[in-house]
Amino acid sequence: MSVQICNFPLNPRFALRPRSQTAARSTRIFARAENESSRSDQQQLNLSVLRFTFGIPGLDESYLPRWIGYGFGSLILLNHFSASPPISESQLRSEALGLSLAAFSVALPYFGKFLKGSEVEKRSLPEEGEQVFVISSSIGDSLKEDLAWSTYVLLRNTSTVAVMISIQGELCVRGYWNCPGQMLKAQLHDWFKRKVDEIGLADVKETLYFPQYAGSALSWDILPDGTRSVFVQPLVQNTDESEKMDGFLLVASTAGYAYSDKDRAWIGAMADKFRG
Repeated sequence: MSVQICNFPLNPRFALRPRSQTAARSTRIFARAENESSRSDQQQLNLSVLRFTFGIPGLDESYLPRWIGYGFGSLILLNHFSASPPISESQLRSEALGLSLAAFSVALPYFGKFLKGSEVEKRSLPEEGEQVFVISSSIGDSLKEDLAWSTYVLLRNTSTVAVMISIQGELCVRGYWNCPGQMLKAQLHDWFKRKVDEIGLADVKETLYFPQYAGSALSWDILPDGTRSVFVQPLVQNTDESEKMDGFLLVASTAGYAYSDKDRAWIGAMADKFRG
């Protein structure tokens, strides 16, 4: 599936066409805190798409080679100055090689950002907007747990501040959204469904990426203020003669160019779990 990267500010000219209005369904909101109780094997999320992280708050794993280089470089210098003279040539060569490798490790994060072509900004939490977590109660418990874990992983391992997954008309919404603060939880799910129909997100057939999203009050007003990047991955089920739309996965970030090629491929792999 091709990816349409849109580097222009989104405006009504490029706005998605609204869907036809469908009969409203009475849907209760399913919202619960995650717990650590054991589940059956059928309800466990396949963790094959999870990224490795240490899970230490405030630690950016992308700078790990730099800290390793600093550590081993310091140990080599400490060993050099603590050694009793005379120092052999073989030791000097080994120390020179070790310092060269340590210097390369220190510079490796910079090389990585340079090769990407554009430095990804760090996300910031929206100053305005409501933090929500709602799941339709009409879907099965196993799918509810998969959606809960998937949205958590997307928020934890990427620059995402808002994520929405739609599967056959049922929604899972998590993160910061520009939704009414005084609305009852029983109405929140239906409000998001109306907004999805107005925007026409369920009709998206191509992967869309807006790395420099500027916003549009007419079409994307559900996104939190300060949104800079938007990525939409449709859930398309290929049949023998046609393509069937099963839903979509939307992520938004307050950082510009938040989703690299690797990030978009990983999010696409996450979306594949909900196709069909």
